[in-house]
Amino acid sequence: MCIAFSGIFYRYAEVTPSTATVFRCLYGLPILALVGWYEHRRFGALPSRAVWLAVVAGVFFAGDLLSWHHAVDAVGAGLATVLGNLQVLVVGLVAWLVFRERPPRPVLLALPVVLAGVVLISGVIGAGAYGEDPPLGVSLGIFTAISYAGYLLVIRRGSNDLRRPAGPVAISTASTAVVAIVVGAFLGELDPIPAWPSHFWLVLVGITSQSIGYLVISISLPRLPAALTSIILLAQPVATVALARVLLDEQPSIAQLLGVTLVVGGIAIATLPVGRLRDRMRAVPA
Repeated sequence: MCIAFSGIFYRYAEVTPSTATVFRCLYGLPILALVGWYEHRRFGALPSRAVWLAVVAGVFFAGDLLSWHHAVDAVGAGLATVLGNLQVLVVGLVAWLVFRERPPRPVLLALPVVLAGVVLISGVIGAGAYGEDPPLGVSLGIFTAISYAGYLLVIRRGSNDLRRPAGPVAISTASTAVVAIVVGAFLGELDPIPAWPSHFWLVLVGITSQSIGYLVISISLPRLPAALTSIILLAQPVATVALARVLLDEQPSIAQLLGVTLVVGGIAIATLPVGRLRDRMRAVPA
């Protein structure tokens, strides 16, 4: 739910994508740094390889946040969040192309379903599509997913120590802030320190999503069954679509909502261990 409100708070802040990226990182960093410092005191310093890979991961995460904020402006918080969750499939495909790790059969089965959903969200089919520029929003949403997949792949290869989730995330967050400052200055969209209440919403998204949200997900993922984590994480884009409808009055067309259903359903096909669940159900005595 912390992450589900991210797009809502960004729309409330009414700042540029680069400004939002910089300040959400700056306000999320103290919490992550504090937990990282505790991990350092208890378990020792991170390996240098993990540190440098976390810096690289931050570059990918900057691409993720910058493109996602632009996607929110183009197609709305709800639909942009759904598109950003395509990283589940992108990770599998990138691992196949780069590391020769053939994706599971469910991922391949989910691809046509998800692609059909993306086409519907883009607004090229049907009338009354929501958003200032739905096709651009879809393109940026796909780039968001690719960037986030890069972030996950790099940061996972940097450290497999489940005792220290905050350290690499803190380093990558600082790297993201630096990249966003450079990109924002280059594009000319980096604002000075925003006034209130815009600043309040940036503080809120920094604390809830950028630090607490990602931190508790990193802590909980290794401790829960795959099926349960998949269901919980799929609730996030659905919750954002519902919240955006109520709090932002975003009204996607029927075709776009059907696209949301196909994308979320395709991600479910790709991530839920249906065969394992079926075997467990068969093993339960009548």
